[in-house]
Amino acid sequence: MKILIAPGGFKESLSSVQLARAMQRGVERVLPDARTTLLPLTDGGEGFTQALVESTGGRLFQSVVLGPLGQSVTAQYGILGDGETGVLEMASAAGLRLVPKDCRNPLLTTTYGVGQIILALLERPHIKRILIGCGDSGTNDGGVGMAQALGARFLDQDGFEIEFGGGALVNLAELDTSNLHPRTGQVEVLAACNIKNILLGERGVARVFGPQKGATPGMVEILEAGLSNLALHLQKQQGVEYGSLPGSGASGGLGTGLMAFLGARLLSWDEVVGPFLKLEQHLHEADLVITGEGRVDATTATGKVPYWVAQQAMALGKPVLALGGSLGQGSQELHRHGLNWVGSIMPHPASLEEAMQHAEDWVADAITQAMRLVVVGQILAGQGSERFALR
Repeated sequence: MKILIAPGGFKESLSSVQLARAMQRGVERVLPDARTTLLPLTDGGEGFTQALVESTGGRLFQSVVLGPLGQSVTAQYGILGDGETGVLEMASAAGLRLVPKDCRNPLLTTTYGVGQIILALLERPHIKRILIGCGDSGTNDGGVGMAQALGARFLDQDGFEIEFGGGALVNLAELDTSNLHPRTGQVEVLAACNIKNILLGERGVARVFGPQKGATPGMVEILEAGLSNLALHLQKQQGVEYGSLPGSGASGGLGTGLMAFLGARLLSWDEVVGPFLKLEQHLHEADLVITGEGRVDATTATGKVPYWVAQQAMALGKPVLALGGSLGQGSQELHRHGLNWVGSIMPHPASLEEAMQHAEDWVADAITQAMRLVVVGQILAGQGSERFALR
């Protein structure tokens, strides 16, 4: 039996790579002769870089960069197996997890470290394209910090460089891109993001996501004003109205910065990840597919990893098992979307802390039980009790 294991991650618990390996353990307990292919997936947030690098036989690198609060952080980036494609996740340099809860203030946080990682890749002449995962951000600066690291200057009315952070954008009076790195615009940049996020307005990034990053109602108004000011200057310089463009609000407006200063194309995460991981090819070869994410519920069908996998598998007639850290309302309706079985890792009622502590073992145990059901199905189908003997 050929089994494709293609999960997302359990946020703040298991990366997609760790989750895939734990699932593989569960499979091997019951079906040691099964041929398993691990294809950890990601929606652009934490784990984006590792998943793509490991799945393509690439290399990981580390670099000390400026974190969201101006502190030094060790960020990760990679080069895929083709040797020509760089990859990074903005969360590695400017993610919300890098901002302590008692210090969360998007008026101050910066994407400068993201620009430093991009710069490291631009400095490699063999790199022809860069994939950027936009998710789990702790910033709201419209990508200005990122652009500053690449040589752009953002000046106030007195000609001085504005401070870091979304709050400083209200002071922006002049935009100078004459010293941007010479390879900007020459290297293809693809950003994996939620293209439904826009920069400005009631559905804009400051109002929708600012509070999650620590913004008070007053801070939200400052952030909105700053992003509006940035959009105005970009429109004057480039003739483009970024405020409502699809994806312009991704990662606190980083999507706007990537488009404006790097000529990036903003795509849904599956459009970026799919071609590089060759998911369709792997699905064709599989007899069974296993996927999962931290919480499986009705929102899973809005385009999350298990839904995306299941939709493509269903088109090929492949059965799909989905495992969640927990199950929520609507999880039992997901069979209509190609998820033939949905289960939870929870062996008994437990706190979130306990579940996170034992997540890898509980994943393996849950998949073990799921595989026993698969074996029962094979026996009932008349494929031989000896060949699929329960272990």
